[in-house]
Amino acid sequence: MPLELTKIQYKKLNPRQKENYNYQKFSAVLADYGFVTMRLSDDWQGADFIAQHISGKLFLKVQLKSRLTFCKSYEKKNIHIAFRRRNHWYLYDHDELLTRLEENKYKIRNSPLWVACKECSFYPLSQQLFYLLNDYLIENPQPKLPIERLL
Repeated sequence: MPLELTKIQYKKLNPRQKENYNYQKFSAVLADYGFVTMRLSDDWQGADFIAQHISGKLFLKVQLKSRLTFCKSYEKKNIHIAFRRRNHWYLYDHDELLTRLEENKYKIRNSPLWVACKECSFYPLSQQLFYLLNDYLIENPQPKLPIERLL
């Protein structure tokens, strides 16, 4: 007898369910680029999961977020942040993009949230932030994934 499957409504999920959902969705996106993912149970070194490229030459520690986010506790830990905006996924090196934003007059490291070791996030995104994030958009015709810079 066939299964009767009903699509879920993302908005009705609790926070943990949303994180699991986003992990599965983003893992599927990364699979198209030759990555397999391994979920971590307790944010090991700041990461929710590890993404391993089939080349064996690249391992990414990835933290899933709901929006563009920076955090003092991720600095200098080689963390990549992934977030979804509508149907688009972004993946960025936390320290690299933080430096780019600081160079473009976003004074994140001087903010009270940063000093207090809290997350600094951006919502909604300004036009300038969209421009800076364009290099990290995965679904664009020529995405600049970390693998392309390292191989």
